[in-house]
Amino acid sequence: MIEFRVYIRHGCHLCDDLLWQLEQLRRTYAFEIVPIDVDSESKLVEQYGAEVPVVMYGDRKVCHYFLDKAAVEQILSITNN
Repeated sequence: MIEFRVYIRHGCHLCDDLLWQLEQLRRTYAFEIVPIDVDSESKLVEQYGAEVPVVMYGDRKVCHYFLDKAAVEQILSITNN
């Protein structure tokens, strides 16, 4: 199963919007969303804190701040074939 890790911060409206948009894509594609609170580890704050939300596929940063729907769909179309 495809898995996107989404680095978020609680109380972040951009994070909420991006997660909602990913949930909408799940109506069409099969994939998992793994939200990770950057404030849970100082290392994550240092790495992603200024860019949340950040969508990762493996080691690849797909997008940050706003969902790049085309980039996500490209990954999903390649891996679901």
